[in-house]
Amino acid sequence: MVSPKIYISKGISTLMSLFGRGVVVSVGVALAVTLLIGISIFAFVNSSAPTTIIISSGPPGSAFEKNVEKYKAILAREGVTLKILPSEGSVENLKRLADPKVNVDVGFVLGGEVGTTKVDHLMSLGSVSYQPLMIFYRGAPKKLLSEFKGRRLDIDVEGSGTRMLALTLLKANGIEPNDGTVIVDAVKGDTVRSLIENRIDAIFVMGDSTSTEQIRTLLHTPEIHLFSFTQADAYARRIAYLSKLEIPRGALDFGKNLPEEDVSLVAPTVELIARDTLHPALSDVLLEAAREVHGTPGLFKKRGEFPVAIEHDIRISADAMRFYASGKSFLYRTFPFWLASLIARTLAVVVPMALLLIPALKTIPALYKWRIQSRINRWYKVLLELERDAFQPSSDSKSRAELMRHLDHIENTVNKIVVPAAFGDIFYGLRGHINFVRQGLLAETEKT
Repeated sequence: MVSPKIYISKGISTLMSLFGRGVVVSVGVALAVTLLIGISIFAFVNSSAPTTIIISSGPPGSAFEKNVEKYKAILAREGVTLKILPSEGSVENLKRLADPKVNVDVGFVLGGEVGTTKVDHLMSLGSVSYQPLMIFYRGAPKKLLSEFKGRRLDIDVEGSGTRMLALTLLKANGIEPNDGTVIVDAVKGDTVRSLIENRIDAIFVMGDSTSTEQIRTLLHTPEIHLFSFTQADAYARRIAYLSKLEIPRGALDFGKNLPEEDVSLVAPTVELIARDTLHPALSDVLLEAAREVHGTPGLFKKRGEFPVAIEHDIRISADAMRFYASGKSFLYRTFPFWLASLIARTLAVVVPMALLLIPALKTIPALYKWRIQSRINRWYKVLLELERDAFQPSSDSKSRAELMRHLDHIENTVNKIVVPAAFGDIFYGLRGHINFVRQGLLAETEKT
């Protein structure tokens, strides 16, 4: 059985023949090359775009949930799987994204809901729609939000964007839950019935946590009114994340003339929020899906109005800004997602390596020439020392005989050196100089 030491010795000898005679230099170069290859492989594997996205959506039947289903179908065409996590609404979506223990990538969040939540590691892909606040109520028509003071109000469940916005607006009008105003926690799914049956006086609803069917039912119930924000312009000025929207007379139902007069609403925008670890390629496919889902015209938007780079409390990502400026990157616009990802990964490895290797390749010929010349030139140093000793005045026949044996050893060693033909001139020059020294040494021996 061959000893492992033999293989190690042969390996070191091979390295020395490739990189020079020094063991440390040879092994060091080999390790550097191995490290470079390892880093390249790691970069290739690590730069791959995931094919799965986890999104926090909203309650069953909500606008958030319906839009997410559309996203899922669009992303599937690109070979990306969208996993959906239902939630209570916008507030819960934000909490999930901010919590590193929760496995989620993106979610719908209403503008103005950050509060004290830490969002350092979150980024916005832009606003994708308006989310108007609708207040349905019973009784005499009301012009001001302050008229709801002392009433029984359902402002939706904890964790919804509706509840947070409602509390903000009520507080701005001097209404607090403990001032005679009753905040009713109606049974989920029973809110509309509670209003119709006069168990509550008003409900605050938004599409993030209320189904469109419930909103349609309220709009078509005769004794129920939709509150018009007569101060909508002022709300939009005072609360930066709100916009004023209008429902023109008859826009909801021409035949029944619903609404019977123009209705003003206030609305935050819905932002698509992601963690800053989201791969740029996934950012592109998400925004492409958002453009397809939200870019169509509607009651509160024009064609192509969304998605848009509107920033509130969370910064717009650089990848999103690039998408809004020039669309998807060339690779993902030209090739299927999986092929574009493979090309991008390859370029991510090849380009940096090329930038490193091109200067190195230019120096390799000079280094190689220096290595060959150094192997030959060091024998010139030995030869010069031997010649100097041979012609010393104190040199005798015995010492010259020893020098001759040393010269034979030098010649035998040099003859074993293998050099490329391109360096034959300096190799044969060394051998000629060895012979020149030999002739001089013989001439000195004959004199004595």
